Amino acid sequence: MKKPLCSTGLRWLWLAVLVLVLDAVSKQLILANYGLHESTSLIPYFNLTYVRNYGAAFSFLASQGGWQRWFFTAVAIGISVTLLVMMYRTSARNKLSNIAYALIIGGAIGNLLDRLMHGFVVDYIDFYVGDWHWPTFNLADSWIIIGAGLIIIESFIPDGKKSDKPESKTSSD
Repeated sequence: MKKPLCSTGLRWLWLAVLVLVLDAVSKQLILANYGLHESTSLIPYFNLTYVRNYGAAFSFLASQGGWQRWFFTAVAIGISVTLLVMMYRTSARNKLSNIAYALIIGGAIGNLLDRLMHGFVVDYIDFYVGDWHWPTFNLADSWIIIGAGLIIIESFIPDGKKSDKPESKTSSD
């Protein structure tokens, strides 16, 4: 018997859409108002700096000749589909898991759309101390990290709904 979609974690997909929209709007503002490598200091230790990331996190594999674009596209699709399945299998009441999955899906699709439309990911958040700069990133990256962090935090929270006894299964012996 199929369960109604509103009772599954898919009910939380609105959050993935919100994350995706916020990411797309922020990147569009950067593309419309900044030239490549142009930077604006907002507050000490924080700039908006437009850079292109042809790789993954911290520009991993960025200089590998182009194949990585399709590899990271496949990874983003695979992760998003896997998390959608997990959301479908998770109750809508399991808020922390579903929020985490939605944040990761929204961020992954945000960066995926960049790769497909531009051939690179638009990064612009630049934190620094003195001459040392953290690798530039974007809102999608932030959502992915927050989602992953929530999954880690959840792994340390005891599940009050679990019982010591395994669920009894009816069989036709």
